[in-house]
Amino acid sequence: MSALTYRTTISPSLNEARKRVLQLYRDWQRAAPKVVSRYLLDVPVSAVRAKIREEFEKNRDVEDLRAIDVLIFKGRAEYQETINIWKMDTHIMNYFSKEESPPKPRGFLENFYEGRD
Repeated sequence: MSALTYRTTISPSLNEARKRVLQLYRDWQRAAPKVVSRYLLDVPVSAVRAKIREEFEKNRDVEDLRAIDVLIFKGRAEYQETINIWKMDTHIMNYFSKEESPPKPRGFLENFYEGRD
């Protein structure tokens, strides 16, 4: 069995789910310096922490208890894969390249499909 394994549990209430989400968030924030050093990222720790917060903020308005439990499970799995270095550098950098990458140049076919000259 690998390090950082957690038993999958079902939250009995929203309050309990909130506690589990906050614990997961704290674990990710504490692990940010380790992620930067282990993967030799050219990204400051503050940017990694900001990206972690952004990813958690995407699901801030979820109120379905089962959906929250699934998100916690996925977050724990991502955390375990990241900390145990089961991911490649490119998997980590994909979180940063989505918004920061310049738009793709539009070629002839893209314009053709849209009906432009």
